[in-house]
Amino acid sequence: MKLVRLLQRISSRKSLRNQTEQQQTGRLGERAAEQFLRQKKGFRILVRNWRSGKDEIDLVCLDRGILVFVEVKARSVDALVPGYYAVDKRKKEALRRVCGHYLKQLRDKPRTFRFDVVEVAITVGKNQVLHFGNVPLFPKGYHWSK
Repeated sequence: MKLVRLLQRISSRKSLRNQTEQQQTGRLGERAAEQFLRQKKGFRILVRNWRSGKDEIDLVCLDRGILVFVEVKARSVDALVPGYYAVDKRKKEALRRVCGHYLKQLRDKPRTFRFDVVEVAITVGKNQVLHFGNVPLFPKGYHWSK
């Protein structure tokens, strides 16, 4: 039993140390996006990193009574593809699934909801944050199952 605990401790320490640069960039970006949305846009953060199976939505927020699903894309300043364009067809399908699952588990269904993308350019010093509101994700007339 002691050996199992020791191995678990060692493997958890290793995973923290061996976090990829991409994972570290992602975490920094999510923190910057959350801070930006709260302080500059007045959003209320409801949930961080909500998962359904293998799918995940970075932030679920309230913006003046509207439920907002937020995907955060963090990139280095010299990235070839901007974060907004990294939300491709495959990613949108996964986001529709996870947003649908989130809506289904709510007791009180929102009247409206939308999808936003926050792009964070990670730099030494101050990060650059771009907010794209009401990005097309749901088909016109989309309704979730009640």
